[in-house]
Amino acid sequence: MTSQPLSDEHDPQPVRHSEVVMQGRVWDVVRDEVDLGDAGTHVREYVRHPGAVAVVALDGEGRICLVQQYRHPIRTRDWEIPAGLLDVTGEPPWEAAARELHEEADLVAGRLEVLVDLHPSPGGLDEAIRVFLARDTTAVAENERHVREAEEHGMPCAWVPLDDVVEAVLDGRLQNGVLVAAALAAQVSRARGFDTLRPHDVPWPQRPTATEESSAQPAAAEDG
Repeated sequence: MTSQPLSDEHDPQPVRHSEVVMQGRVWDVVRDEVDLGDAGTHVREYVRHPGAVAVVALDGEGRICLVQQYRHPIRTRDWEIPAGLLDVTGEPPWEAAARELHEEADLVAGRLEVLVDLHPSPGGLDEAIRVFLARDTTAVAENERHVREAEEHGMPCAWVPLDDVVEAVLDGRLQNGVLVAAALAAQVSRARGFDTLRPHDVPWPQRPTATEESSAQPAAAEDG
């Protein structure tokens, strides 16, 4: 063991051949022949994903904003935090997070900071997710709210005490992976006086399509 801080090691192995075996509407399935050195050459298939952002909106009463969506792969209406794909060219992650918060929860964040980063399923997809903590939120004016469609149509939204969410997670009643990670991270961060939070524009090298991003500050909340 070394004295270096514990950290994942980015270590791309040589890819001898790569092909897209299924091109999807949002993401693709890729087949790579990867050279693992002494372990030999092996074929691995995975989902190539554009990445995503999610937001824990926390109010002054210690409640977080949850939304409920139907997720067809698991045939479940699960409770989640507002989230969405990084599918707008050139849009920085924090702006994507602010947009998703607006569209899914009708909220504008006064403060937006990085809470936690994660790879939800590194054995099967390259998706990277950055979760932000939003505070000092205000409501979006009725005439400026997003029109929700498909799974988001009529989507329930609820403010739930963070402690209750953590209890539901540990009891197995809430199982959405991003919500689980975000709620536990928020609980720990709050207990530590939020000293774990990082600036909204901190570098994100794990993002698969990482590009140089602007360091512009997020817009301040407006009355609404």
